[in-house]
Amino acid sequence: MARWDKIGSRGRVEDRRGMAPVAVGGGIGAMGIMLVVAVAFMSTPEDALQVLDVMQDFNQATSYTQTVDSGEFSGEDSYETFAATVLGSNNDLWANAFAQNDLRYQEPTLVLFRQATQSGCGGANSQVGPHYCSLDGTIYLDETFFEELTRRFGARGGDVAEAYVIAHEVGHHVQNLLGIAGQVLRSRSNDLMIKMELQADCMAGMWAYSIREADVFEPNEILEAIDAAAAVGDDHIQKTVTGHVNPDTWTHGSSEQRKNWFMTGYKYGDFGRCDTFSLID
Repeated sequence: MARWDKIGSRGRVEDRRGMAPVAVGGGIGAMGIMLVVAVAFMSTPEDALQVLDVMQDFNQATSYTQTVDSGEFSGEDSYETFAATVLGSNNDLWANAFAQNDLRYQEPTLVLFRQATQSGCGGANSQVGPHYCSLDGTIYLDETFFEELTRRFGARGGDVAEAYVIAHEVGHHVQNLLGIAGQVLRSRSNDLMIKMELQADCMAGMWAYSIREADVFEPNEILEAIDAAAAVGDDHIQKTVTGHVNPDTWTHGSSEQRKNWFMTGYKYGDFGRCDTFSLID
């Protein structure tokens, strides 16, 4: 267990885990489940961008209201504190980096939820996994995703692995603030989308670099993050889900690529080293 108590910063976390979702104007039927699995596991679509378009339409047709389920998640618990701490240390890194370049960093919000909730990008649900919505500057996380990652995809798990995922999503927030995400999405290039994902992995490595001198990580704990990066590689997920690998449908990069880019950020702590694009014209 990492020494998160050595980090004093806290990010903005909204805990909706005690709120039961009620779908309005749609719902997660069979087609919806197929779409979110296709997007989350990157295994079946012939054209990932087309699937994302369909998913966006599906989300826009589905909204959620929340009913409070009293009890289990009342008050701040250890997971909420953990998530706020990881987010806060990411904010420290990027606020300093932005200030050095005369830019203003806007902190994201992290929403913890169970099953489904409303987001600025439509209905967020647990099948999609952790994700960032640029329309409301918010990261959405159902932490039960990590149980699936360990049970189905063989990740070793652990708090540092979960922190890596949060840092990766903060990376997408930074890309949005810098205009990188907008350029990539407008290009409609799947190759550039993969490079954007790998850059977010590198940025997660930068976050790990930024706190290692504080002795937050116990010896070899960083291996949890490296293992998680490998577990969510497109080739590993495809092999596990379908039994074969098709690089033409990748959207995040291979296990080896994801590990290597995370380690680049962790080794150097330099955003200039995270140029996966060389950059976009």
